[in-house]
Amino acid sequence: MSDGNSNSSSNQMWGGRFAAGPSAIMEEINASIGFDKKLYAQDIAGSIAHATMLAAQGIITEADRDQIISGLKQIESEIESGKFEFSRKLEDIHMNVESRLATLIGPAAGRLHTARSRNDQVALDFRLWVKAEMQKTEKMLTGLIAAFLDKAERHAATVMPGFTHLQTAQPVTFGHHCMAYVEMFGRDRSRVRHAIEHLDESPIGAAALAGTPYPIDRHMTAKALGFREPTRNSIDTVSDRDFALEFLSIAAICAVHLSRFAEEIVIWTTPQFGFVRLSDAFSTGSSIMPQKKNPDAAELVRAKTGRINGSLIALLTIMKGLPLAYSKDMQEDKEQVFDAAENLELALAAMTGMVADMTVNEAKMKQAAGSGYSTATDLADWLVRTVGLPFRDAHHVTGRVVALAESKGCDLADLPLEELKAIHPEITEAVYDVVTVEASVASRKSFGGTAPDEVRKQIAWWRARN
Repeated sequence: MSDGNSNSSSNQMWGGRFAAGPSAIMEEINASIGFDKKLYAQDIAGSIAHATMLAAQGIITEADRDQIISGLKQIESEIESGKFEFSRKLEDIHMNVESRLATLIGPAAGRLHTARSRNDQVALDFRLWVKAEMQKTEKMLTGLIAAFLDKAERHAATVMPGFTHLQTAQPVTFGHHCMAYVEMFGRDRSRVRHAIEHLDESPIGAAALAGTPYPIDRHMTAKALGFREPTRNSIDTVSDRDFALEFLSIAAICAVHLSRFAEEIVIWTTPQFGFVRLSDAFSTGSSIMPQKKNPDAAELVRAKTGRINGSLIALLTIMKGLPLAYSKDMQEDKEQVFDAAENLELALAAMTGMVADMTVNEAKMKQAAGSGYSTATDLADWLVRTVGLPFRDAHHVTGRVVALAESKGCDLADLPLEELKAIHPEITEAVYDVVTVEASVASRKSFGGTAPDEVRKQIAWWRARN
């Protein structure tokens, strides 16, 4: 009979891949090399800058510096060629690189870690990675904006229904609709640029949390690594992940914007709407229904929003309530950012492709633009301007006109003049000049309005800044 202390019992308690007991669990929960190896280039660049500064300050010899840099470059080559063997027992990218460096160059490798800690080292690597990712995002947003500008320019005068509550509201142009997304993604790009400014400070030299007694030159390493300046508080430096949260916040907002247009593509490509058509490059068929053409790319862009939003919430929750300075909880920051970045890149690329690819059915859009008595507001405005009615009275008269058109099953422009006069005697034949969809959009000449000439002005303004 077992006393409960046998190896068999122990293995059952730990179970599965943790059969070795607590040490296996600790290795599993502590190791980050499975994902932070993505930071190898940043880690090596940071180490080269640090070694160069240490030698310049006389903290290590130039010979040690040269050995360290040579060894680091060899490691980088090994990683990029796929020859480097990552070890989970060495926990993370920093220790994997340091261990290999020691094998390559011997005792000089141990001098590299002078005047730094893994705390400021990981803060540096992660900042460098996020900065590069945001620069990539900025370029991709510029490309997406350009695609929308091209589409808007081509369709500056293409009439379509404008919606509120997904109900026909007033006629607009498709160019004007596209320019709404230019504004959205322009704000996203502006947020990216501001976020890059916020994180453009070098963490290296903050050490574990209190700085270092060595006579280092943090401005030198900051410049070498492309940062504006070094951070100004060592405690905040190693515990700050605002830059990651800002990136995720921007990614989430941008993903919402992408999702809104993706939803419109899904709606517009249905036979019931038929406003746009996507080529086979961005559509799939059905395994059972041969007539189907599904806007899968748009649907997947829409779905990516959930993953990206989830990453933001996850990191906000990880950082909530952490006492200063560094805590191991912060190791959980990277997977969220890596996943969000990958999915945002894919969504931006897919949307840029779909915007350029889509074919607009101008006739279907124009037909729909006049549905739902979309020019009723134009009639009310005409009654105010021409007849001199107060807007509330004009609104009431227009409501009666719409009711008449509904009872006759026709558009406002098809109502006979005598029937309009029966509702209000001062209505004249000039009213027919304002109740067509073309007249409606042409009249909206206010700054930022949907009139084709105004749309073209806004396109020109954005082209000069994109």
